Amino acid sequence: MIRIAPSILSADFSSIKEEFVKLKEAKVDYIHFDVMDNHFVPNLTFGPKFIKDLRKHSDMIFDVHLMIESPEKWVDQFLETGGDNFTFHVESTNNIMELAKKVKGQDKLFSLSVKPNTPIETVFPYLDHVYMILVMTVEPGFGGQELIQNTLPKISRLKDKITSEGLNTLIQVDGGVNLSTLPLVIERGADIMVMGSAFFKSENYKTLIDKVKEISKVTTPEKINI
Repeated sequence: MIRIAPSILSADFSSIKEEFVKLKEAKVDYIHFDVMDNHFVPNLTFGPKFIKDLRKHSDMIFDVHLMIESPEKWVDQFLETGGDNFTFHVESTNNIMELAKKVKGQDKLFSLSVKPNTPIETVFPYLDHVYMILVMTVEPGFGGQELIQNTLPKISRLKDKITSEGLNTLIQVDGGVNLSTLPLVIERGADIMVMGSAFFKSENYKTLIDKVKEISKVTTPEKINI
C-alpha cells in the first residue's frame, strides 16, 4: 500500500499543533520535515529546535530530509531532535558511510536522496545500508513546483535494481506529487509519496488519503525494462 508523508513546510505554522491533531486523525504514515540551509538549496526553513519542540506533540514518524551542506557537522544536533528517519543528499557529503554508522548507532533510520540531475546509479552502492531512497522530482528548495517528467525513469531503474538485489529498500518521491501525477510515480514503483501544497490545501486530509489509496489500488507498477 502506498504511504503518504505530508511535508510540514506547507502547513500553517500559526496552528501547527492543531495540524498535528488533524494529521494523526487522518492516519498519515509519516510527517516530512524539509530542512534547508540556504546553501545547499536556495531557501532557509527550520533547524533542529523546531523539530525537537514538535516532537513533544506527536508520536507519529518524523521523516527528516536534510538539504544542508556538510551534514556531518550538524548530524548530532538533528539526532537529538527525536526524529525517526534521517535522509541525506549524496551530493552534500563525502562521508556517507560515516553518517550511516552514526545514525544507525542511535537506532535511527538512515536514508539517501538524489537531486533531479544526479544519476540514480550514484546510490546503488548504498542500497543495502539504507531504509529508503528519496528521488527528488523537482529541484529542491521550494514547494509547489511541477513534477519533472524526465526524472520518472530514475524511479524505474532504482526499483529494478532493488528488486534484482532482493532488497527491501523503499522508494520515496518528493516534488509535484498530487492526485494527477500520483499514477505516474506509482507505476514506476514508488512506495512513499511526499505531498506538500497538494496535501495541505485539501479541505479534508482523510478524504484526500482515501483518494490516494483508491488510485493506488487501480494503478499497477509497470514491468520495468531498462
